[in-house]
Amino acid sequence: MSQRGTTRDNYIKQGSILAGASLLVRIIGMLYRFPMSNIIGEEGNGLYSVAFEIYDIMLIISCYSLPLALSKIISAKRIKKENRNIMKIFRCAMIFAIVAGGIAALILYFGAPFFEANMAGGKYTGLRLPLRVLAPTVFLVAVMGALRGLFQGKGTMIPTAISQVIEQIVNAFVSIYAAYSLMQAHNLSLELAGYGASGGTMGTLFGALSGCIVLLAIFMIYRPSFIRLAKKDNTGKCDSTFSIYKIIFMTSIPIILSQTVYQISGIIDYSLLGSIQAAKGWDDMAVKTATGLYSTKYRLLLSVPISIATAMSASILPSVASSFSIKDEDSLNKKIRTGIKFNMMIAFPCFVGLTVFGTQILMLLFPSQDYVTGGKLLLAGSIAVVLYAVSNITGAVLQGIDKMRLPVIHSAISLVVHVIVIVVLLKYTNAGVYALVVGNVVFPLVVSLLNMQSIYRYTSYKQEIRGTFIVPLISAVVMGVVSFSIYHLIYKIWPHNTILLLISIGIAVLVYFVLYLRLHGATEEEIYEFPMGVRIVKLARKIHII
Repeated sequence: MSQRGTTRDNYIKQGSILAGASLLVRIIGMLYRFPMSNIIGEEGNGLYSVAFEIYDIMLIISCYSLPLALSKIISAKRIKKENRNIMKIFRCAMIFAIVAGGIAALILYFGAPFFEANMAGGKYTGLRLPLRVLAPTVFLVAVMGALRGLFQGKGTMIPTAISQVIEQIVNAFVSIYAAYSLMQAHNLSLELAGYGASGGTMGTLFGALSGCIVLLAIFMIYRPSFIRLAKKDNTGKCDSTFSIYKIIFMTSIPIILSQTVYQISGIIDYSLLGSIQAAKGWDDMAVKTATGLYSTKYRLLLSVPISIATAMSASILPSVASSFSIKDEDSLNKKIRTGIKFNMMIAFPCFVGLTVFGTQILMLLFPSQDYVTGGKLLLAGSIAVVLYAVSNITGAVLQGIDKMRLPVIHSAISLVVHVIVIVVLLKYTNAGVYALVVGNVVFPLVVSLLNMQSIYRYTSYKQEIRGTFIVPLISAVVMGVVSFSIYHLIYKIWPHNTILLLISIGIAVLVYFVLYLRLHGATEEEIYEFPMGVRIVKLARKIHII
């Protein structure tokens, strides 16, 4: 096999490993949010969600960009075999992570009362409690970012995947226990919801600590090998410390700005909902409850399939950067095409599945809460899964071809459109929380269109439509009709939601992939590159669907 083919296969394989881990992490996260959400209630969920929006911004500003930026820089050095530079870049990145993460942690801890007093005019009472628990987490995540960036730049997603799974398992157990314990200990407090939310964030802290320990242990195992490679480096290349920090900053800042714009959209959404709806007569409880419904019932479920797109984006960036650095146009175009097609193959059935079974899934996960409204939110906005999948992968492509500023500009344009749409809907209609759902669809739609336009402009890539978009859409719609009909026909005579939902999902998966292969959504060569591709081709040939 050619080197070009090997590189492409490795990108899909590594991306699939990280995508699988991310999916497992999201499922664990969704499962533990069920009991935790019931423990802290809708008001506590609202505080928990707002605290995470602020925490995410601090992460993005300080260290969120490190894994992507570092993997891009190191992958370009790795293909040129500059191993001495790789270790020097890693050391500089670790110093950067410690300083930036430490400063962000201090700001979050001591600034918690300020955030509580100023979010939506002080509507989120008790917000400072979960924020102070999250403060040291920023530092730990910064250190993990440097370690993950090193391994991803080296071409392996396995350490990142292992640490993510362990981190989430610890997070799940600690979140439930801490939320319950703090709610019991402060059951007479006026800030009971704040204590419940801080219990949930405590799981994030201990999860980050465990993930950091795992990554450090893996690094110590491979450190002798990294040192040996650095000593054998005969390229004669040794970048100055100043130039390394310069390239880290120049690579990180566009990623930071792009992600900051996206994250600010969430903060703006919650602030607009609180301030505009308060003027219409909503009290603090109504605002927190609506925020909890949107974040826990809508965004939580969407985050599961979106995590796959995010994982593939993390994998494609260093791979695209490698092809771009050696000017391999054919390899670059194939990676873009395969990345988008793989994402669409997953995103379309997830979109249709959440649309038709949103209420049933929420009934399973949150039986004692308002799953009906949550289902309506999903019905209105599940298409965002497809749009975020496109925007994530195309943004990573632009970053990989050194057009770092474009995703920032596109996100900023999208944010303006997003805010205008939400303000108009909140002020002049009775859309309420549905305005946030519409905004959540508009944002990735605008970003996707602008990103694709730029990819066409700066590469020779041309998007194939039928196999990438039309076939998975048709297959997903038929899947949705068949599985939805079977569920409701049986439910009328045997109303057991959990069992019927699992059966219907199994039928949906079978129907979708049979149709997808039958309609030739992907060529045999492309299927071989997918996870378990060889087995899929053999099975498809046996039952004569390809």
